[in-house]
Amino acid sequence: MPELERDAGRLTFKLVYYGPAQGGKTTNLMQLHDLVGAEMKGELMTLETQHDRTLFFDLLPLGFRAPSGLTIRFRLFTVPGQVAHDGTRKAVLSRADGVVFVADSQRTESINNGESFQNLVENLGRVGLDVDRLPLVVQFNKRDLPAILSEDEVRERYAGAPWPLVFATALRGDGVLQTFATLLRGVWQGYAQELELDSTHGLTEETFVAAALGGAA
Repeated sequence: MPELERDAGRLTFKLVYYGPAQGGKTTNLMQLHDLVGAEMKGELMTLETQHDRTLFFDLLPLGFRAPSGLTIRFRLFTVPGQVAHDGTRKAVLSRADGVVFVADSQRTESINNGESFQNLVENLGRVGLDVDRLPLVVQFNKRDLPAILSEDEVRERYAGAPWPLVFATALRGDGVLQTFATLLRGVWQGYAQELELDSTHGLTEETFVAAALGGAA
Protein backbone atom coordinates (compact mmCIF):
# COMPACT_ATOMS: atom_id res chain seq x y z
CA MET A 1 0.00 0.00 0.00
CA PRO A 2 1.43 3.42 -0.91
CA GLU A 3 2.67 5.53 1.98
CA LEU A 4 0.21 8.36 2.65
CA GLU A 5 1.44 11.09 4.98
CA ARG A 6 -1.81 12.92 5.58
CA ASP A 7 -0.30 15.58 7.84
CA ALA A 8 2.37 16.39 5.27
CA GLY A 9 -0.05 16.15 2.34
CA ARG A 10 2.19 13.66 0.58
CA LEU A 11 1.64 10.26 -1.06
CA THR A 12 4.63 8.11 -2.00
CA PHE A 13 4.66 5.17 -4.40
CA LYS A 14 7.60 2.76 -4.35
CA LEU A 15 8.35 1.24 -7.78
CA VAL A 16 11.01 -1.42 -8.32
CA TYR A 17 12.83 -2.51 -11.48
CA TYR A 18 13.73 -6.21 -11.10
CA GLY A 19 15.46 -8.73 -13.35
CA PRO A 20 18.63 -10.65 -14.17
CA ALA A 21 22.09 -9.12 -13.91
CA GLN A 22 23.04 -6.81 -16.79
CA GLY A 23 19.50 -6.91 -18.19
CA GLY A 24 19.13 -3.13 -18.37
CA LYS A 25 17.47 -2.11 -15.11
CA THR A 26 19.89 0.70 -14.34
CA THR A 27 19.87 1.82 -17.98
CA ASN A 28 16.07 2.18 -17.77
CA LEU A 29 16.38 4.51 -14.78
CA MET A 30 19.17 6.53 -16.36
CA GLN A 31 17.08 7.05 -19.49
CA LEU A 32 14.00 7.92 -17.45
CA HIS A 33 15.95 10.54 -15.59
CA ASP A 34 16.83 12.17 -18.91
CA LEU A 35 13.45 11.73 -20.59
CA VAL A 36 10.82 12.63 -18.00
CA GLY A 37 9.96 16.23 -17.24
CA ALA A 38 8.41 15.67 -13.83
CA GLU A 39 7.60 18.75 -11.76
CA MET A 40 9.88 17.51 -8.99
CA LYS A 41 12.79 15.42 -10.25
CA GLY A 42 15.66 14.51 -7.95
CA GLU A 43 19.11 13.14 -8.60
CA LEU A 44 19.75 9.60 -9.80
CA MET A 45 22.01 7.78 -7.36
CA THR A 46 23.92 4.75 -8.61
CA LEU A 47 26.16 2.42 -6.63
CA GLU A 48 28.50 0.43 -8.86
CA THR A 49 30.93 -2.38 -8.12
CA GLN A 50 33.39 -4.43 -10.11
CA HIS A 51 31.02 -7.39 -10.31
CA ASP A 52 27.57 -5.85 -10.63
CA ARG A 53 26.62 -2.44 -11.90
CA THR A 54 24.08 -1.91 -9.14
CA LEU A 55 25.11 -3.52 -5.88
CA PHE A 56 22.26 -2.13 -3.82
CA PHE A 57 19.86 0.10 -5.69
CA ASP A 58 19.34 3.17 -7.78
CA LEU A 59 16.94 5.77 -6.44
CA LEU A 60 15.21 8.17 -8.77
CA PRO A 61 12.71 10.44 -7.00
CA LEU A 62 10.02 11.91 -9.23
CA GLY A 63 6.88 13.73 -8.30
CA PHE A 64 4.15 16.25 -9.00
CA ARG A 65 1.37 18.08 -7.21
CA ALA A 66 -2.27 17.05 -7.67
CA PRO A 67 -5.07 19.62 -8.18
CA SER A 68 -6.06 19.05 -4.55
CA GLY A 69 -2.60 20.10 -3.39
CA LEU A 70 -1.53 16.55 -2.54
CA THR A 71 2.10 15.91 -3.46
CA ILE A 72 2.51 12.63 -5.37
CA ARG A 73 5.98 11.11 -5.17
CA PHE A 74 7.48 8.12 -6.94
CA ARG A 75 10.63 6.50 -5.64
CA LEU A 76 12.13 4.24 -8.29
CA PHE A 77 14.62 1.55 -7.33
CA THR A 78 16.54 -1.20 -9.06
CA VAL A 79 17.75 -4.37 -7.40
CA PRO A 80 21.10 -6.14 -7.90
CA GLY A 81 20.79 -8.95 -10.39
CA GLN A 82 23.41 -11.26 -8.96
CA VAL A 83 22.20 -14.20 -6.86
CA ALA A 84 24.65 -13.34 -4.08
CA HIS A 85 22.66 -10.18 -3.31
CA ASP A 86 19.29 -11.86 -2.79
CA GLY A 87 18.91 -10.38 0.69
CA THR A 88 19.21 -6.90 -0.78
CA ARG A 89 16.61 -7.75 -3.43
CA LYS A 90 14.12 -8.73 -0.75
CA ALA A 91 14.83 -5.56 1.22
CA VAL A 92 14.29 -3.35 -1.82
CA LEU A 93 11.09 -5.22 -2.78
CA SER A 94 9.57 -4.72 0.65
CA ARG A 95 6.48 -2.46 0.51
CA ALA A 96 6.73 -2.10 -3.28
CA ASP A 97 3.65 -0.67 -4.97
CA GLY A 98 4.57 -1.78 -8.49
CA VAL A 99 7.27 -3.72 -10.34
CA VAL A 100 8.87 -3.69 -13.79
CA PHE A 101 10.54 -7.00 -14.64
CA VAL A 102 13.34 -6.28 -17.13
CA ALA A 103 14.12 -9.39 -19.18
CA ASP A 104 17.03 -9.83 -21.60
CA SER A 105 15.74 -10.61 -25.11
CA GLN A 106 18.78 -12.70 -26.10
CA ARG A 107 18.00 -16.37 -26.59
CA THR A 108 20.97 -17.34 -24.43
CA GLU A 109 19.40 -15.49 -21.49
CA SER A 110 16.06 -17.33 -21.45
CA ILE A 111 17.01 -19.54 -18.49
CA ASN A 112 18.36 -16.56 -16.52
CA ASN A 113 15.14 -14.66 -17.23
CA GLY A 114 13.03 -17.55 -15.99
CA GLU A 115 15.06 -18.05 -12.84
CA SER A 116 15.01 -14.33 -12.08
CA PHE A 117 11.26 -14.10 -12.55
CA GLN A 118 10.74 -17.10 -10.28
CA ASN A 119 12.99 -15.40 -7.74
CA LEU A 120 10.82 -12.28 -8.01
CA VAL A 121 7.65 -14.29 -7.32
CA GLU A 122 9.27 -16.04 -4.34
CA ASN A 123 10.68 -12.85 -2.86
CA LEU A 124 7.37 -11.02 -3.25
CA GLY A 125 5.78 -13.80 -1.22
CA ARG A 126 8.50 -13.52 1.41
CA VAL A 127 7.82 -9.80 1.89
CA GLY A 128 4.06 -10.30 1.97
CA LEU A 129 3.14 -9.20 -1.57
CA ASP A 130 0.99 -11.10 -4.08
CA VAL A 131 2.33 -11.19 -7.65
CA ASP A 132 -1.21 -11.63 -8.95
CA ARG A 133 -2.41 -8.40 -7.34
CA LEU A 134 0.65 -6.17 -7.58
CA PRO A 135 0.91 -3.85 -10.62
CA LEU A 136 3.52 -5.54 -12.81
CA VAL A 137 4.92 -4.91 -16.30
CA VAL A 138 7.31 -7.21 -18.17
CA GLN A 139 9.81 -5.45 -20.42
CA PHE A 140 11.89 -7.39 -22.95
CA ASN A 141 14.99 -5.28 -23.40
CA LYS A 142 17.96 -5.30 -25.82
CA ARG A 143 15.86 -5.58 -28.98
CA ASP A 144 18.78 -4.17 -30.97
CA LEU A 145 20.97 -7.23 -30.43
CA PRO A 146 21.30 -10.27 -32.73
CA ALA A 147 19.97 -13.72 -31.78
CA ILE A 148 17.01 -12.47 -29.80
CA LEU A 149 13.59 -14.00 -29.27
CA SER A 150 11.09 -12.62 -31.76
CA GLU A 151 8.11 -10.64 -30.50
CA ASP A 152 5.83 -13.48 -31.57
CA GLU A 153 7.90 -15.98 -29.57
CA VAL A 154 7.79 -13.78 -26.49
CA ARG A 155 4.04 -13.24 -26.78
CA GLU A 156 3.50 -16.98 -27.22
CA ARG A 157 5.49 -17.74 -24.08
CA TYR A 158 3.54 -15.16 -22.08
CA ALA A 159 0.18 -15.86 -23.70
CA GLY A 160 -1.41 -17.02 -20.44
CA ALA A 161 0.11 -14.30 -18.28
CA PRO A 162 -1.93 -11.26 -17.17
CA TRP A 163 0.97 -8.81 -17.28
CA PRO A 164 1.46 -6.28 -20.07
CA LEU A 165 4.51 -6.80 -22.29
CA VAL A 166 6.70 -3.99 -23.61
CA PHE A 167 9.62 -4.34 -26.03
CA ALA A 168 12.54 -1.99 -25.50
CA THR A 169 16.07 -0.99 -26.32
CA ALA A 170 16.80 0.93 -23.15
CA LEU A 171 20.26 1.95 -24.28
CA ARG A 172 18.60 4.10 -26.98
CA GLY A 173 15.64 5.04 -24.82
CA ASP A 174 13.23 3.00 -26.95
CA GLY A 175 10.34 1.62 -24.89
CA VAL A 176 11.54 3.17 -21.64
CA LEU A 177 8.76 5.73 -21.30
CA GLN A 178 6.19 3.24 -22.58
CA THR A 179 7.22 0.78 -19.88
CA PHE A 180 6.98 3.40 -17.14
CA ALA A 181 3.66 4.73 -18.43
CA THR A 182 2.25 1.18 -18.54
CA LEU A 183 3.28 0.64 -14.93
CA LEU A 184 1.77 3.99 -13.91
CA ARG A 185 -1.55 2.95 -15.43
CA GLY A 186 -1.45 -0.27 -13.43
CA VAL A 187 -0.64 1.68 -10.28
CA TRP A 188 -3.54 4.09 -10.82
CA GLN A 189 -5.94 1.23 -11.53
CA GLY A 190 -4.74 -0.64 -8.45
CA TYR A 191 -4.93 2.18 -5.93
CA ALA A 192 -7.15 4.96 -7.31
CA GLN A 193 -10.36 3.94 -5.58
CA GLU A 194 -8.81 3.31 -2.16
CA LEU A 195 -6.76 6.50 -2.25
CA GLU A 196 -9.53 8.58 -3.87
CA LEU A 197 -7.13 9.77 -6.54
CA ASP A 198 -9.93 10.90 -8.86
CA SER A 199 -12.81 11.73 -6.52
CA THR A 200 -10.81 13.72 -3.96
CA HIS A 201 -7.56 14.67 -5.67
CA GLY A 202 -8.71 15.28 -9.25
CA LEU A 203 -6.43 12.71 -10.85
CA THR A 204 -7.92 10.58 -13.60
CA GLU A 205 -5.79 7.79 -15.05
CA GLU A 206 -4.77 10.02 -17.94
CA THR A 207 -3.85 13.05 -15.83
CA PHE A 208 -2.01 10.85 -13.33
CA VAL A 209 0.18 9.34 -16.05
CA ALA A 210 0.70 12.63 -17.88
CA ALA A 211 1.70 14.48 -14.72
CA ALA A 212 4.16 11.74 -13.73
CA LEU A 213 5.77 11.86 -17.17
CA GLY A 214 5.91 15.64 -17.04
CA GLY A 215 4.97 16.08 -20.69
CA ALA A 216 7.41 13.48 -22.01
CA ALA A 217 6.02 11.66 -25.04
